[in-house]
Amino acid sequence: MNKSELIDSIAEKSGLNKTQAGDALNAVMESVGEALEAGDSISLVGFGTFSVKDRKARTGRNPKTGEELSIPASKAPSFKAGKNLKERLN
Repeated sequence: MNKSELIDSIAEKSGLNKTQAGDALNAVMESVGEALEAGDSISLVGFGTFSVKDRKARTGRNPKTGEELSIPASKAPSFKAGKNLKERLN
């Protein structure tokens, strides 16, 4: 499912028109991004938790040349599925 299909689904299930559903989805995505950027996590009970994980600096290898290279420390977004979401899939 891509973003436009998700907007269609939101509009159908919520009774909003597609423009309103698109605005709502964009607002949610923006809010999640801002919270993660600030270092916060977002917990949606039954759905899951969005958080930020710190990745340590490490040594990698160029697959083409085999040469070692340094990969700097970074932050990565993370999602952990909640119990209800896991149960829906199994």
